[in-house]
Amino acid sequence: MRLLGDGVRARRAAEPAEPESEEATEPTHHEPTHPEHHHKHPHAEHHPGHDYTHMKEKFMNELGHLSLPMWAVGAIVVLVLVLVACFIFCLFKKCFGKKKKPKKARERKAGRRRKTKEGEGEPGEKEGEVKKEGGEEEEKEQEKLGRLEFSLDYNFTDSQLIVGILQAQDLAAMDMGGTSDPYVKVFLLPDKKKKYETKVQRKNLCPVFNETFIFKIPYAELGGKTLVLQVFDFDRFSKHDMIGDIKIPMNSVDLGQPMQQWRDLESVEKEEEKLGDVCISLRYVPTAGKLTVNIMEAKNLKKMDVGGLSDPYVKIVLQQNGKRIKKKKTTVKKNTLNPYFNESFSFEVPFEQIQKVQVVITVYDYDKLGSNDPIGKTFMGYGATGVGLRHWSDMLANPRRPVAQWHTLMPEEEVDAALKAKPR
Repeated sequence: MRLLGDGVRARRAAEPAEPESEEATEPTHHEPTHPEHHHKHPHAEHHPGHDYTHMKEKFMNELGHLSLPMWAVGAIVVLVLVLVACFIFCLFKKCFGKKKKPKKARERKAGRRRKTKEGEGEPGEKEGEVKKEGGEEEEKEQEKLGRLEFSLDYNFTDSQLIVGILQAQDLAAMDMGGTSDPYVKVFLLPDKKKKYETKVQRKNLCPVFNETFIFKIPYAELGGKTLVLQVFDFDRFSKHDMIGDIKIPMNSVDLGQPMQQWRDLESVEKEEEKLGDVCISLRYVPTAGKLTVNIMEAKNLKKMDVGGLSDPYVKIVLQQNGKRIKKKKTTVKKNTLNPYFNESFSFEVPFEQIQKVQVVITVYDYDKLGSNDPIGKTFMGYGATGVGLRHWSDMLANPRRPVAQWHTLMPEEEVDAALKAKPR
């Protein structure tokens, strides 16, 4: 029995050991496979396809760890590609762009001159010549103002220069509607004593005039004269714009026989036109603080109307620091370039302010239908120079006495600029 009990206990003790032995044997059963598995991996890493797949998987894993959304990543990729493309384009342009210029220049030159010859001079010189010629052609095209046909004849029996204004073509459009209302002024320099004008041709860039004008002048005096033909665009409500002119020195014309020819209009060089003079009397009474401005007369005013006259009046403005204090106007004098006014205007100016104010005088041409055009302007007082300063100083040096002085009218924009400038 004792032996039997020992055998049972031995058998019971052996039963739980079986699973452990099985579990222990399992690793030994799979152990040989692991070295084989590790032994094969080195061979796979050297394979190109597996290498690319491994890198792709690694990149996608890294990309998945990023916190940016996919659209942002796509935008970054596109931006990088654009920058690379720009770099390549700039590099290509720098390397190959210069080589194409002479060829294009030759093509432009061949197109303009209709030549196919090459090798005449250096390409750089040719290109410069083409550009220069092209610039000159563009300038000429811009300066095309039209042309005028006229005739000249001289009557030796009656000492008469006969000028015919026949027609014009391709005049520049001066109006908003793309047309002009042209007419022609005819006169002799340097005297300008007698001026003629053709009739206005409404809305016509190729007008026909067929008008004749006669200047009575001895043949001996004609050589020192210059015939001027000025083409204007008529404007009912403002100053007429000059389209262009033709100047013909008479000593260069053979008047032995009648002549008839076309000439291109030339752009008019702006000369300093004399606007006229105005006589002003100033009187200041310090104790009363009273400034009296007398507009006496004007002379040689610029012609503003079609008939060669003006309808002038004078505007007087008292101002300080650019602010208008008071303004006055004279009456309008009809159809004259030498008006006589003799009109007085009084302003209250305290003695402590008399050195700080300005009296601004503007002569206008009155227009019943449109805006009044300024002929010229002048001013006296604070900031004035020359005659304006001297006249103001004489007035202050002679209180209660009127002091008269002629002032030359200046363009409005020049006087306005002087009024805004700070005195030195």
